[in-house]
Amino acid sequence: MNLVTGQFSESFPPIMDGVGNVAKNYAYWLNKKYGTGYVVTPDYPRYVDNTDFRVLRYNSVGVITRYPYRTGIPNLDPVFMRAVRKVPFDIVHAHTPFSSGRIALDTARKRNIPIIASFHSKYYDDFLESFKLERIARFGVSKIIEFYNSVDAVWTVNNSTAKTLREYGFKGPIEVMQNGIEYEPPENKASDRMMVNRKLKLNESELVFIYVGQMVWQKNTRVLLESLSILKNKGLDFKMLMVGEGYALGELKTLAKELGIGNSVLFLGNIEDRDYLRTLYCRADFLLFPSLYDTFSLVVREAASQGCPALLIEDSNAAEGVTDEVNGILTENGPENIAARVLKVLETPGLLKKVGENANKSLYVNWETVVDRVYKRYLEIVRTYKRVHACN
Repeated sequence: MNLVTGQFSESFPPIMDGVGNVAKNYAYWLNKKYGTGYVVTPDYPRYVDNTDFRVLRYNSVGVITRYPYRTGIPNLDPVFMRAVRKVPFDIVHAHTPFSSGRIALDTARKRNIPIIASFHSKYYDDFLESFKLERIARFGVSKIIEFYNSVDAVWTVNNSTAKTLREYGFKGPIEVMQNGIEYEPPENKASDRMMVNRKLKLNESELVFIYVGQMVWQKNTRVLLESLSILKNKGLDFKMLMVGEGYALGELKTLAKELGIGNSVLFLGNIEDRDYLRTLYCRADFLLFPSLYDTFSLVVREAASQGCPALLIEDSNAAEGVTDEVNGILTENGPENIAARVLKVLETPGLLKKVGENANKSLYVNWETVVDRVYKRYLEIVRTYKRVHACN
């Protein structure tokens, strides 16, 4: 059965975070194999979509406290609303409880079709960072729980994220739907490494770390740079590739200079060329990802697809499925702990290579396989919804 599906997301290229990546790959594979896929998302100045599926964008403004994200009021964009009304959706999927998610819910209720909502982010942390008041953060979370209580099915990406949603106060059913990776293992890793070396003027023998993600304080980025400073002071020679953008980018650049690691840290900005990003994982010896904020880290899996092992904080959501020194490296939080763990790993010959190979075998799963499962669940949800509502 072909389905007309809609992915409603606040982030989408050129804003490339994990949620945008999920929406893009859901739409791509559903459109390619199972019907017609759409994405609904805020517009972005001077950006032109180039996708195999249709992207419907509504007028938006920048979120002052969350650069480069955007939001808007879809109902006030008549051109957009006319376009949405013409789409014969069978099911809609909200990847956000904000503007795009609200239009997904409105669409579902007016069409009498099911809506799924995925819980991707630790919204309490976002609210607290933006408004600096716990009372406002708790109020924001209460409104988010109202949204998830109003949909037909709730998905999270792993059990740790489901636990976070429970802690926020959600009491309904939760289904875990794992994310996938668009990359295949490298065909010629040596060639990829050489290309990156030429582009970034690196030596082949140079130790290279990488971080990929939003340049925001919630991602534990201050601790990351402080740990690199400790490593530098202990005499370790390295290059750190910082990939991404965000409201804290300028301050992070300043902090790197203040810590004396300005020449060792390369801020590469947002990388839209997904294959180039893949080659950076090939070149990196170690992904350093100490985030306590992420619910499920796609970058850990992306790195694993290229055989690059990750360092994660033990008991963090991002570390679910990772066993220390088997398919990842785990450490306690804190600059000294991270630096000490890195040094210990580097003292063990072959450990990073072994962990990277195991990560590739155990953490990597491609998006096509994931979306095959998504489609089956969509079908079951659509059929159950029709059966239940036909009896009412």
